[in-house]
Amino acid sequence: MGELRASNMRVAFRTDASLEIGTGHVMRCLTLASMLRSRGAECIFLSRAHEGHLLEQIERQGFTAFVLDEHPSSSLQKGVTADGQPPHAAWLGTSWENDAGDSQSALSTFSSMGPVDWLVVDHYGLDIQWERAMRESCIKLLVIDDLADRAHDCDLLLDQNLGRDAADYASRASRNTHLLMGPEYALLRPEFSEARDASLRRRSSPTLQQILVTMGGVDKGNFTRQVLMALNDCPLPEDVHVVAVMGPHAPWLADIRELTNGMRVATSVKVGVTNMAELMSVSDVAIGAGGSTTWERCSVGLPAVLASIAANQERITQAVVQSGAALECDMDSMHSTFMDLFASRDLPSRLAAMSRAAAAVTDGEGAQRVSGEMMCRKQ
Repeated sequence: MGELRASNMRVAFRTDASLEIGTGHVMRCLTLASMLRSRGAECIFLSRAHEGHLLEQIERQGFTAFVLDEHPSSSLQKGVTADGQPPHAAWLGTSWENDAGDSQSALSTFSSMGPVDWLVVDHYGLDIQWERAMRESCIKLLVIDDLADRAHDCDLLLDQNLGRDAADYASRASRNTHLLMGPEYALLRPEFSEARDASLRRRSSPTLQQILVTMGGVDKGNFTRQVLMALNDCPLPEDVHVVAVMGPHAPWLADIRELTNGMRVATSVKVGVTNMAELMSVSDVAIGAGGSTTWERCSVGLPAVLASIAANQERITQAVVQSGAALECDMDSMHSTFMDLFASRDLPSRLAAMSRAAAAVTDGEGAQRVSGEMMCRKQ
């Protein structure tokens, strides 16, 4: 599969980022787009300029981003979800009909050669109605989903979450839809699989030298503050280094930077990092949200303490905890969970066991597998 080329293949991605949506959807689409581009495909993005968007980052990575029109009169922009719409329809900022029309216009500008080969949609606010409307604008359609809470009309359906299987989509996708289920298809950048071997080797004799805190690129609820305050009360070794990673649009960034000045152990804040695989590989435990970075952590065998800060993360967190790769805590029990872990005499053996379980979840080669499936099914 690695020798397949996608020369002359044209792919469009419909996805958004915002303070409400977060950054994960756009980031994993960028990963897939980069993999496809490395194999010869031409990729573009269709996205709205919500507050907290990532349009500049899309363009910095060398992709054209078509900014879809604003519809300020839409009731959905005010957070009202109409009957018969997906539970997250309000995240769209307009009606699905408006979105389909805007997307079709953008695609007609992109290509004068007819429909695109693949349209990839990664958006909880869109479902089978939008997908059917877009069928004339693409030859094949790939849906990226995590929730299994709405019907789809697509050729490929990717749900990269642990424990997911075909039965979850039995009534939500047609028999002709090819399903890609589980973390073996997790869309991770190549640096994670490249860092895997070295990261796993250094975990054969675990120590506690660096703690990585990643509560999401936006962290609208300022959960990073709660984590850091709980860590500050724990009996951590004096030579431990805490690294908090935040996105450039995180609304509480200045607050966190000020907080770190008073931490008992050395604590730094990194913004918009481009070396996450390296950071994870040299960290000994992560404290994070149960979002898409879960699969990044697992790919390099990084033990974690997970907190579900959004409803769509609960299933991921439970599955990963059940696998043995992580511990679960809620925001109220965080202090006691940290105390139990970091003060335990058997911490090295616990970290080693969690690392082995994490490494078994995914090898980080998912983007290669998904791009290969798209190339095989181009026609």
